[in-house]
Amino acid sequence: MALEHVLLVALRERGGSGLELTRRFERTIGFFWQASHQQIYRTLGRMADDGWVEVETVAQAGRPDKKVYAVSPLGAKVLAEWLATPSPPERLRTEIAVKMRGASYGDRGALLAELTTRLADHRARLQAYRAMEREQFPDPAALGEAARDRWLVLRGGVLMEQFWIAWLGDYLAAHGALPPRADPRTDPRTDPQTDEPTEEPS
Repeated sequence: MALEHVLLVALRERGGSGLELTRRFERTIGFFWQASHQQIYRTLGRMADDGWVEVETVAQAGRPDKKVYAVSPLGAKVLAEWLATPSPPERLRTEIAVKMRGASYGDRGALLAELTTRLADHRARLQAYRAMEREQFPDPAALGEAARDRWLVLRGGVLMEQFWIAWLGDYLAAHGALPPRADPRTDPRTDPQTDEPTEEPS
């Protein structure tokens, strides 16, 4: 997948300027595809040169004109062809897994500290995804086709964060850096959405 395809999808959802697309990357798209604003602007320029997007110059009071991009018929054809092309299977390739495997040969304490920080990051991101889900998709059963696809991608993010929380938590617990993880299926004190202990019953 190239950034061009990501931008085509984003522009099919809603046209916008380079700045607006950059903000959408920061809020949503960036959770699964990273791109800087320089990369976005350069790629939009190439897409315009190739005829994949149409550009409208919009005057703004007291500010420079802005360019608003929309997918052209050619761009829509390119996107449809790409969507129909099988993607290679995703494979987990993560440096932290190699560190976890090799921790016996170095400073395990430093690794456990790093994993503790990562665990906190994943818990915070899961909470952010949950908040987005509640705010943007309060009734998934009532969603239209395109909105349902966006919700399902967000659901994938939720499940991915739950995976990282469980895996890192198990590793940390196995080496005494966390209490053993409660099984949310049998322990009512554990929140299955965050894998965090709930308050002790009074």
